[in-house]
Amino acid sequence: MIRDTFVQQKLVAALSGGFAALAAILTMVGLYGLVAYTVSRRTPEIGLRMALGATAANVVSLLLRETGVLLLIGIACGIALSLAGGPTAGALLFGIEPYDPGTLGAAVGLLAGIAVVASFVPARRATRIEPTVALRTE
Repeated sequence: MIRDTFVQQKLVAALSGGFAALAAILTMVGLYGLVAYTVSRRTPEIGLRMALGATAANVVSLLLRETGVLLLIGIACGIALSLAGGPTAGALLFGIEPYDPGTLGAAVGLLAGIAVVASFVPARRATRIEPTVALRTE
């Protein structure tokens, strides 16, 4: 009987978790596409940098820094919206603190991990560009 009283709460929790996982996957795919597009547009520049002596680590760190700027902008906007919508979420959910720093920290950490994984693959691929081929693409 007690189990039957929590069916609706369990369903809402499962749906929320599923939507959160879907949002994380969409974030990763979108960020991967953005960084891959940026790398393809900047192929001549990356080739020139490598021809002038840039190492693979330099190219990867350049692209990861640019992704980091996007990440910081997204985190700032997300925290602001979370703090603005906190009272509404607190009123709708039982036992949830609207300004829980642990939850915000976990979300920021998860988003940062997703951003690093999604941007590392195209950044690593950019290091395999042959400088002579890249300079001829224009």
